[in-house]
Amino acid sequence: MVTGTGGMRAMMARHAQGGRVAWMGLRPARRAGVVPVTAARIGTAGLEGDHGRPGKRAVTLIQAEHLGVIAALLGVEAVRAEDLRRNIVVAGLNLAALRGADLRVGTALFRVEGPCPPCSRMEETFGEGGYSAVRGHGGWYASVLEEGEVSLGDTVAPGTE
Repeated sequence: MVTGTGGMRAMMARHAQGGRVAWMGLRPARRAGVVPVTAARIGTAGLEGDHGRPGKRAVTLIQAEHLGVIAALLGVEAVRAEDLRRNIVVAGLNLAALRGADLRVGTALFRVEGPCPPCSRMEETFGEGGYSAVRGHGGWYASVLEEGEVSLGDTVAPGTE
């Protein structure tokens, strides 16, 4: 029996709080270093200046809370966002709860499409075991539904709010 207001579907649609953009980075080319930025224009292929492509994998997101988990699994004090090669770090909102849902980030609107598995570069970056440490914590890829602007500190909220 499901308790609470509105049943299981309603509970899954509710979130304790909105999130915020904690970090952003551009990957200018496939194996190039990630360049941290404070603001970016979002086009259909993702962040302008990034090597992303239109479609389901235009933008990559990861939860800030997972950086500490990955560090713990690696046995290190901290992991830098740019080492994970994702575009946007979101703090305060469970991205896994938004799979298949729309997500407003700044003035852009994304659809959270699926989990973003780690790449083999995690072994290069973190050493032996790096790939496995990131599995399940590698973030999410998203498509762009509405182009817009995103800056550090911007609100991240489910739906079209």
